Amino acid sequence: MSYEIEYFHPSIKEDIEEWPSSIKADYRRISLLLKEYGPTVRMPHTKAMGDGLFEMRPKGRDGISSCQKKIKGG
Repeated sequence: MSYEIEYFHPSIKEDIEEWPSSIKADYRRISLLLKEYGPTVRMPHTKAMGDGLFEMRPKGRDGISSCQKKIKGG
């Protein structure tokens, strides 16, 4: 099954663009996992927040960041 990622708020995409490159690289890797496996991707990559909303937790040599997304089956 293929999944779609929706951002909780439009400003999240803008915030992600400002992340350091090492964190953005992990964000892209986790996004691919989410698109393929959907809500089965869990800690340490994502944390379920209820009602289909997940917090993504990308990390890199520059630290850890987070953003909220909704995952929809497709």
